[in-house]
Amino acid sequence: MPFQKVQTDKLSIAVVKQIELLILRGILRPGERLPPERDLADRLGVSRPSLREAIAELQEQGLLSAKAGSGIYVAEVLGSAFSPALIRLFSSHDEAVFDYLSFRRDMEGLAAERTARLGSDSDLKVIQAIFDKMETAHTRNATEEEAHLDAQFHMAIIEASHNVVMLHMMRSMYDLLQQGVFYNRQMMFQQRATREAILDQHRTINTALQARDPERARDAVQQHLSFVRRSMEDHQKAARNEAIAQQRLQHETGQT
Repeated sequence: MPFQKVQTDKLSIAVVKQIELLILRGILRPGERLPPERDLADRLGVSRPSLREAIAELQEQGLLSAKAGSGIYVAEVLGSAFSPALIRLFSSHDEAVFDYLSFRRDMEGLAAERTARLGSDSDLKVIQAIFDKMETAHTRNATEEEAHLDAQFHMAIIEASHNVVMLHMMRSMYDLLQQGVFYNRQMMFQQRATREAILDQHRTINTALQARDPERARDAVQQHLSFVRRSMEDHQKAARNEAIAQQRLQHETGQT
């Protein structure tokens, strides 16, 4: 018969499974440093040799990486869903910007709907806390911080949707946004009127989520990202018009 006695997992295997789940669920993030060995072993309730064995296994899988004299980190490769060649292609064609925004509109609308239905009370508290920080940054006119919190707000909604495939896919998309591959996110916060509109839109999203209204949450996200798309189109059009105006000015003044 093909049956064997059931055996309890080795402690190192249990540690591997726990860390794998923390990475899969997005709780441990790419580039995040693990606690020191002694501290981590105490938290997990295992011996340091068992922990070392687990860490070695996770390094072999490519999920963790060691930095000499610094410690053990979640591998950065987890956030790199796109090849360097494709990233260069994205950054060199405006078409990718609008396809990116359309993709976000669809995916984040779905994520908001799922969050309103499936998110825990703690998930909603995280989203509320980030929005509160956005309001504070807005009041202080801290545009760079406000732009950073904007991305955090959207990622918190995706995390609260509790779909691990969507989580890692969208985290990769946001990594490219942070790098300025698709567009300069801070450009959206340079005009006071635009900043006011964006804050109001995030307030509407947050209100729908806190009320656990899936349809209203989805619509609010989609309207917000449609606004972002229109703003990007207006920005590009203004830049083209300015380039033409500069040519006319040079022609009229005889400049070369």
